[in-house]
Amino acid sequence: MKIRLLLMLLLFAGIGLYAQEPAKNSYWVKLKDKSGTPFRIDKPDEFLSQRSIARRIRQHIPIDETDLPVSPEYVDSLQHLGLEIFHTSKWLNGVTVRTTDTFLIKQIANLSFVASIELTKPGNLLKSSTQKFRIEDANSDYNAADYGTAISQLTIMNGQYLHEKGFRGKGIQIAILDAGFWHVDRIDVFDSLRSENRILGTRDFVDLNSNIFEQHTHGMSVLSCMGGNLPGSMIGTAPDASFYLFRTEDASTEYPIEEDNWVSAAEFADSLGVDVINSSLGYFTFDDSEMNHTYKDMDGKTTRITQGANLAFQKGILVFASAGNEAANSWKYIIAPADGENILAVAAVDKTGKRASFSSVGPAFGGAVKPNVAAVGWSTYLETSAGTLGYSNGTSFSSPVLAGMGACLLQANPLADVQELKMAIEQSASQYNTPDSLLGFGIPDFEKADQYLKLRNIDVSDQGRTFVASPNPFQNYLFVQNLNPTSGHDGLLSIYNLQGVQLWQSTFKTSEPVFWENLSTLPPGFLILKIESEGKKEVIKLIKTT
Repeated sequence: MKIRLLLMLLLFAGIGLYAQEPAKNSYWVKLKDKSGTPFRIDKPDEFLSQRSIARRIRQHIPIDETDLPVSPEYVDSLQHLGLEIFHTSKWLNGVTVRTTDTFLIKQIANLSFVASIELTKPGNLLKSSTQKFRIEDANSDYNAADYGTAISQLTIMNGQYLHEKGFRGKGIQIAILDAGFWHVDRIDVFDSLRSENRILGTRDFVDLNSNIFEQHTHGMSVLSCMGGNLPGSMIGTAPDASFYLFRTEDASTEYPIEEDNWVSAAEFADSLGVDVINSSLGYFTFDDSEMNHTYKDMDGKTTRITQGANLAFQKGILVFASAGNEAANSWKYIIAPADGENILAVAAVDKTGKRASFSSVGPAFGGAVKPNVAAVGWSTYLETSAGTLGYSNGTSFSSPVLAGMGACLLQANPLADVQELKMAIEQSASQYNTPDSLLGFGIPDFEKADQYLKLRNIDVSDQGRTFVASPNPFQNYLFVQNLNPTSGHDGLLSIYNLQGVQLWQSTFKTSEPVFWENLSTLPPGFLILKIESEGKKEVIKLIKTT
């Protein structure tokens, strides 16, 4: 009897297992256009918040077709065919769908509005061998003693200069895209965030039904680097900022769908009007090696996550990303989206400025300077994975340490645009004139960065200016013209960097406009144009872009 009962139980168990619904594959469906969309560029309030629109207006960023949501007609068509719609991306004009029906996927490839289809996560997962987070626990009322051991993370960047002036991120919104925010709703170091309602919202882009406060600890540690505030023990680099917490990373697997999760979260952050994104995540290899990226893909514009990060910057969001912890591994290079041409990729140093041996190296494929800058990511003091204050290692932490200071810099210079902010951070850094593939431009100095941004006040129209220079920002050429031309006088035009080094010089006639070309060799960033004629001097601030 017992044997027969056991057989029956096994039979029913087998039937139950056989009846389980097969796991769904996830696919990226690239759409050809946005035909049929009811949304219009001249009515942005239908798909963007007022804060997002205001950020664009402040930075003179036009609203364009990339801002329009994907065509609802196309989404409905895919859904009616039996596909589950998981995410959409207006910036990249695509949809993440789920299904078990591989024949259906072949069918939709022939639809007139579908450009391409890519498997981004199989339903039957391969066993992950990836160790995704190499972490080792190891009026100003400014008071250095309140910062505890974390003070060195601030002072190595001269960040106390802004904190002493009361710029600690108040009014600035930061979105953190990460793997989970374990117990942020109860850990003491986040008390002020909770009591002041500065956790503005949460969303899980991996599992729409989960509680992100019961997920991975990684995002919790990242948040503490910026928003931690436990006077006498630890204060982060942006303790007065407000935060959105988004889970885009599935810590148990590694597949390209996580890049699409990231892009969807960045778009959502943009629509809310955030000012800063921190991404202590990066991608290069996956559980299915056929999906892997190559170093050639790290060219600043190829991977979807990098395209999304670049677009976030173009929409007026300052984006920080971990350079990666791969220097001691066979890959060794920076990882996406840190390769992005618009992204501040952050390397790791210790509190003395010594480079961490694990910190990924550059350059980006093609030679662009990467990483861009560096901050403390070796023995960073933070809320550890154990839920106690202590030390951890990784560019996962150098990135938020720096991102927090970026928020403070923006608070101190609310009229600066993201291009100016990025350039000020880079130009203030310790090895700006001699960047390398290890620390990029080096460790920023936020007093210098603030002073550089204050130069923007030079260029005002009511100072009786005699000369104008255009375009400004410029890339390859510059046109200089005298608004009150006189006959025959000689003049001298000189371009200097902010350290006072002369980079370019030419004589000219004050009665004739000057056209300089072939200026692409000048370094990107803030430059100073000095104009001398008839015993007078005039200075114009220039911005050189790449």
